[in-house]
Amino acid sequence: MEGLADFEHYRDTFAVTADVLYQHGFAQTPPDFYCLVARSADGPLAGMLVYYFIPFTASARPTLFIKELFVTEAYRGQHVGEALLRAAAQAAVAHGCGAVRWAVASWNEAGQRFYERLGAQVNPVWIDYSLSGDALAALAGPPASR
Repeated sequence: MEGLADFEHYRDTFAVTADVLYQHGFAQTPPDFYCLVARSADGPLAGMLVYYFIPFTASARPTLFIKELFVTEAYRGQHVGEALLRAAAQAAVAHGCGAVRWAVASWNEAGQRFYERLGAQVNPVWIDYSLSGDALAALAGPPASR
């Protein structure tokens, strides 16, 4: 996860620790997330994929949402990412999901080519938004007087 934070340039705001992972992924049932990992033949971690389920959507079936997918540079081009996505697709089918969704950084052209090679398509309808920091606090606070 630290490698992904470096790759996507958000290391200065990265707050995930081993304790956070344990509390949210292993110490509660159901967990907040699931994680698939790929190890190389000689042992080092080659990649990881973090996902969670959105339990109900318009299709009346859950969606598996991939939050993080990262393959260390030394193992890119060796089908590690494909194996992780295949395992996520298998988990989606096993849970009766109607779709697998994720987002990719607009500047990550190699990632976009990789996903499209596997059959993924850009969603032409939906645009991802986020709300954080001061904007989140402002919206969550009392309404502004008019």
